[in-house]
Amino acid sequence: MSSTEPSEIERPSGAGIPGLPPDWPEQATTKIVDLIDSVRVKTSGPAIGIARTVVYGLIIFLLLPVALVLVTAASVRGLNEIFPGSTGPIYLVIGVVFTLAGVLCWSRRPRGAAG
Repeated sequence: MSSTEPSEIERPSGAGIPGLPPDWPEQATTKIVDLIDSVRVKTSGPAIGIARTVVYGLIIFLLLPVALVLVTAASVRGLNEIFPGSTGPIYLVIGVVFTLAGVLCWSRRPRGAAG
């Protein structure tokens, strides 16, 4: 068997398909690409937004309690440096602050949510 390389198909220049414009392949490609882009924007756009919301929500959910504990400890230490002596009054001040925050949250709850 002898191997022969296939020759390229010769097309006459300027030959087009009757009834179609000469640049129909570019027009078809542009329409397909535009359709795929519009589908991608409609599907992955909301998915990306939901994913960002989930990720940021998890970060806040995990870091907020840690930050609250650290801020509380830092405020006790800072108030103890400002007002040296017993830490009882400092705990009282911190307790009042948390109580006021709790009362504020309780007053803003939806009607009928609790008791």
